[in-house]
Amino acid sequence: MANKTRIPLHHINSHIKLQQSMMTKRKPQSYDYFLVLDFEATCCEEGKMRPQEVIEFPVLKVNAKTYEIDSSFHQFVKPKHHPILSRFCMDLTSITQEEVDGGKPFPEVFKDFDKWIKEDVGINNKFLFVTCGDWDLKTMLPSQCASENLQVPAYCKKWLNIKKSYAIVKGEYIKGMMPMIKGLGLTHTGRLHRGFDDCKNIANILKALADHGCTFLPTMTIE
Repeated sequence: MANKTRIPLHHINSHIKLQQSMMTKRKPQSYDYFLVLDFEATCCEEGKMRPQEVIEFPVLKVNAKTYEIDSSFHQFVKPKHHPILSRFCMDLTSITQEEVDGGKPFPEVFKDFDKWIKEDVGINNKFLFVTCGDWDLKTMLPSQCASENLQVPAYCKKWLNIKKSYAIVKGEYIKGMMPMIKGLGLTHTGRLHRGFDDCKNIANILKALADHGCTFLPTMTIE
């Protein structure tokens, strides 16, 4: 019979009390859900690829009360202007040529995303997008929609940059996701620059900041 390590009861009770104290720091939010989004796009090692195109479209629906992931949207996108991924892009994101070849064109993916928003998230529910920086919704989505003659939905025109929430809690503004993970004592999961994995890590940062009593509000709105 294998030896079983017994954890002292007072250690268990201390852990429970710590979790309870963290829970009491959480403040009621103005939203039902937080939608954590992190695009991956075509890129090359030298210079800027024009036009840059979304190749991975992941979103996590995070419950604003429990901070658990209730559901997700995740599709790969087949690029139109640069259908062959650069070696740099594949090495950076771990996204393969086969994955984007098996994806849908952006207009079809965006239509599926809009359907998911309306049917799964619920257009009448209050939700706020959460990103790590402003690039995804300030630059990438408007650029992609413009190239496809699509309108950016009103619900995609405001969001929370999680870096700014971190700055409020920790008193310093940092540039990347990894320093936030380290600063909050979290463990990185998955592959960096893999969109779906990045979303999971951003969701963990969101939860940790909530445990510090952070209130989440939009940090940017565009017309």
